Amino acid sequence: MLFENIHKSGRLLSAGLIRGAVCIPVFLFGMTVATAQDNALAWKNNLAYNAYLMRDVHAQYVHRNEQFQKALSSAKSMEAYREKVRSSYKNIAGSFPSKSSLNAKVIARKQFEGYSVENIVFESKPGRLVAANLYLPEATGPVPAVMLLAGHGMAGKASEQRAAITLVQNGMAVLAVDPIGQGERVQLLDDAGKPATRGATTEHTLLNAGANLTGTSVAAMEYWDNHRALDYLETRKEIDPTRLGCIGSSGGGTQTTYILGLDDRIKVAVVCSYVSKRERVLELNGPSDGCQHIPYEGREGLEIGDFLLMFAPKPLLIMSGLYDFVDYWGAQQTFSELNAAYAVLGQKEKVGMFTAETGHGMPRPKREAAASWFRQWFFQDKKSVQEMAANTVPEKELWTGATGQLLKDFPENVSIPAENSIESKLLASRRAAFLKQNDKVIREKVQELLGLTENKNPVSAEPTGTVAARNYTLNKYQLVSAGEMPVPVLVIYPEQTSKNDNVVILLNEDGKSEVMRDEKSLEAFVNRGDIVVLADLRGKGETTDPAELNDTKYWNKEYRNAMISMHIGKPIMGQRVTDIHSVVAFVKNESRMKGRNVVLRANGVYGPAAVHVAYLNTDIHSAEISGSIKSFDEIVSNPLQRDVYSNVLYGVLKYYDLKDLAEKAGKGRVRFVD
Repeated sequence: MLFENIHKSGRLLSAGLIRGAVCIPVFLFGMTVATAQDNALAWKNNLAYNAYLMRDVHAQYVHRNEQFQKALSSAKSMEAYREKVRSSYKNIAGSFPSKSSLNAKVIARKQFEGYSVENIVFESKPGRLVAANLYLPEATGPVPAVMLLAGHGMAGKASEQRAAITLVQNGMAVLAVDPIGQGERVQLLDDAGKPATRGATTEHTLLNAGANLTGTSVAAMEYWDNHRALDYLETRKEIDPTRLGCIGSSGGGTQTTYILGLDDRIKVAVVCSYVSKRERVLELNGPSDGCQHIPYEGREGLEIGDFLLMFAPKPLLIMSGLYDFVDYWGAQQTFSELNAAYAVLGQKEKVGMFTAETGHGMPRPKREAAASWFRQWFFQDKKSVQEMAANTVPEKELWTGATGQLLKDFPENVSIPAENSIESKLLASRRAAFLKQNDKVIREKVQELLGLTENKNPVSAEPTGTVAARNYTLNKYQLVSAGEMPVPVLVIYPEQTSKNDNVVILLNEDGKSEVMRDEKSLEAFVNRGDIVVLADLRGKGETTDPAELNDTKYWNKEYRNAMISMHIGKPIMGQRVTDIHSVVAFVKNESRMKGRNVVLRANGVYGPAAVHVAYLNTDIHSAEISGSIKSFDEIVSNPLQRDVYSNVLYGVLKYYDLKDLAEKAGKGRVRFVD
C-alpha cells in the first residue's frame, strides 16, 4: 500500500503534507532536517536542466546548419534540401481530415465606400465551424485575394481591420479568418458563456496537450482551417484563384509560416513579427504558446527559415520591428539564409525584408510595405502604397452570430475538446490490434514514443554525504551516467533490517525534501525494516526550473523544459523513465540492497513515468501510483488542468493508454491506490 501509514493520517498528497507545506526545519527521529540537508547533488544550479536540454537543441541545429550550407552549392542541391525539409515537415505534422462540403453561409453583407464586407461561416471539417470576414473591392473582374491570419488577440479576425482595408483599397479581396481560441472561436467557455481562461495563448496551450496525444497539434488544426479557407476563396467568382496570397502578424505570422510549405496555391506571402531563429528564441525567451510549436521540429532539424524556404522561390517578404520582443538578430540571420537560398535558385529579387522603427505587430509602415509587396507581384506595380484614411467597424458588426461565439450561436458546432475526445475514442477502438502484437513490437513502440535511445553507459553512485540518526543512517548520492542528468538520491538504511524487507523507491512530485518532512511516514518504513530510496527526477526537487522563467499563462510550472524536450524529440516523461531506470540499476548493484524486492511508489506528475517503468523494467516488483492520471484520455477530455504537458507523448493514443501498459506489466504489478 502506498505510504501505508499516510493513508491513515492524511496522505502525502494532501495540501498540508506536500503542496504548500511550510519549509521549516523539523525534528526527525531526534535530528533536525532542513532543506539544504536534503540535497544530494555536489553542486547547486537550478538552470542546469534547461542548459542540459539546450545542448541538444544546439547540437541538432549545428547539423541542420551544416546541411543548409552544403545546399548552397547549387540550385539542384538547394531544391533537394527544400524537398527534404518539406518531407520532414509532413512527417511530423500528422494526418489531416478528408475534405468534405464547406457548407459555407454568408450571414451578412455591409457596403462601405469602395468595398463591401461579408460575415461568413464555413465548416473546415464536419462539425468544426470557422468564422471569417470577406472584404471585396468594387471591381469588374476577378481580383487577387489575400488571406489575413490573425495574431494573438481575443478580437481575432477583427484585430487587423486596418490591414484588410488597406489591401482592399488597393484592389485585393481579403479573407480575415478567426483562429481557434480567438474571436468567435473561443473553445473553453464558462457557464456564463465567457472565456474560462485569459484566452488565445492559454487556450492554444491547453488544447495542444490533448491534440498532441491523439497525434495532431493546434498548429496543424489551424493549418487545416486556413487550407479550407483557401478552398472557400476558390468558390467565389469574384476571386482569381491563380492570384492568392497570405499575410499574418505575430501568431498570424506563425500560421502563415506553417501553411506556406504545404499549400502551393499561395503565390505571394508576407510574414510579420514572427520570423527569427528558433534556436535563439528558445535560448533567449523559451518556447511560445501551444500553436507555435509542432513536436519534434528540432529532432527533424527544422528551423523557422526552413518552413519559409519551402515556399521558395515565390515572392516572400519578412517584416520586423527593431524593438520587437521577437528577436531581431534572429530575423536578420534567417533573412540572410533565405537571401542566399533565393540567389542560388536564381530569384534573389523575390525575397525581401522590411524593418520598421517599431515594436510588435503591424502598424502603418508595415501595412504600407505589405500592400506594396502584394501590388508589386499581383499587379506588377512597383509604386509604394500610401495608406488612405478609413474607418474601422465595431467588432460586433463582424460577428456571424448573435453572441459572438460559434459554440453558442451554432448548435452543430463541435468544440475542439469534444473533437479531441471523439478522436481519442476512435483511436481506442483501433489500437486493440496493436496491443495484440508480440511484446517486442510493443516495447519498441513504447521506447520510441518515450524518445528513449539505448544507453550502454554504466550508472555510478557518487557519495555526497552521510547523516547518522538514532535508528537509521541517511546516505546521499548523485547517480551519474554519461550523457544523462545526474540523479540526486537519499537512501535511508534502517538499523534493523533483513533480506526479506523491501527496497522502496519513493518518488514525490514536490521533491524528496517534502518526504523528509513527514516524520511519521518515514518512521513507519524504518520500523518495518524497509530501505527507502528518495530521488528527485530531472526537473523536480533539486533541479526545479525557476518559476519566473515559466509564464503562468501556460498553466505549467515546467513549461519551457517540457516544450523544449518535445522539440528535441525527448519528452520529459521519457527522460524521467531513464532516471528511474538509473535508480533501479543503483539499487540492484548496491551491496546492501541486492536481492530484495524493489517496490516503486510514485505520485502526481511522476505517475505515468512509473507506469512505463513497471512495464519496461522487470526488476520492479510492483508499483503503486497516487494522485496521478490513470489514462491519457483524462487530459484529452479535460483541458482545464495544470502541468499536464509534462506527461504528453506525441500520438501515444494511436497505440496504447496508461491502463493498457499497466495491464501489460502483469497482474497486480501496477496499482492505482486512490
